[in-house]
Amino acid sequence: MNQKGGVGKTTTTINLGHALARAGKSVTLLDMDPQGQIATGLGLSNEQGGMDQVLLAGDALDDMVISAREQLNIVPAGNMLADFEHVTNGGSSRGKKLKNAIEASSLVEQDFILIDCPPSSGLLGVNAMFAADELIVPVSGDYLSLQGLSRMMQILKRAESLIGHQINLWLVSTRMQMRRRLTQEVRKRVLKYFPGRVFSTVIRENVSLAESPSFGKTIFDYKESSAGAEDYQSLAQDLLSGRTS
Repeated sequence: MNQKGGVGKTTTTINLGHALARAGKSVTLLDMDPQGQIATGLGLSNEQGGMDQVLLAGDALDDMVISAREQLNIVPAGNMLADFEHVTNGGSSRGKKLKNAIEASSLVEQDFILIDCPPSSGLLGVNAMFAADELIVPVSGDYLSLQGLSRMMQILKRAESLIGHQINLWLVSTRMQMRRRLTQEVRKRVLKYFPGRVFSTVIRENVSLAESPSFGKTIFDYKESSAGAEDYQSLAQDLLSGRTS
């Protein structure tokens, strides 16, 4: 999650998810972004019902699960997910619909559930935070990304006060061009202000990462020998072992 667009949220959700699945973990991706790019990025259709049916119609989450790769399932956004942002009935329970749907499903048996969030702090984002045990925030190598991170921290603190418990925070450096002085400075600042919370792996800017979604492939499907595949495989190991800088 990050309030700034273009930092690699969906790219990270898809490729980290596939990396974890390749490591033998059971993984389900939930698309809470109305743009619906999880399905298309995996070569699947977003036309059928998905998270929209779960949140708007109360359908069972298990009924919406689609197999994407070995050990990797998804629940697509669906065409009507944006309508959920305008739901006014239900009071405070509106923020817990995703959490309740997960707890009532077999997804609780999965090793990992990764939720792709929209670049906004609306009702969809609130639902994702209420349902999450941990939060991964992608931070790219520019100052606008740092501003997005600052807003994200404010939202996180408000969410934690409502939820009543702390959400474990992790940061991942994405779309990094480490030869640039600005990129290096941004990385240093993130490490300074979030000691022990920044994953060791740096996701480098990579042409193959940019190209792979247009072919409906993860980076491992598209070019397993690329720097992008190497980085996301390493990031999965960071997550599994708690490895930070």
